[in-house]
Amino acid sequence: MKNKGLGEFEELVLLAVCILKGEAYGINVKKEVEKHSGRSVLLGAVHITLYRLQDKGLLTSEMGGNTEKRGDRRKRLFEITTEGMKQLEAAQDVRQKMWSLIPQLNSGQ
Repeated sequence: MKNKGLGEFEELVLLAVCILKGEAYGINVKKEVEKHSGRSVLLGAVHITLYRLQDKGLLTSEMGGNTEKRGDRRKRLFEITTEGMKQLEAAQDVRQKMWSLIPQLNSGQ
């Protein structure tokens, strides 16, 4: 897949999936994004983004076990793919390079 870049929300969702390794499903991803971004996020937006990232080959998913707590419903657990990590690293590289070029931040050098 050609690197088309990630949208900000896509990047946040991918990062949350990485942080939650093995426990990344809709509501957990939503909470993680809210915790670190300081903004309210709709669960529907998280689900749409998770499936879009999966369609792009940046995430994979599988059904987890059912629990009584969830009314015997199963969770869809997401994990980042190798391509997803490459996209995240590319996004980080671009941001770091651009930050380093801001004169006001680098005037002491």
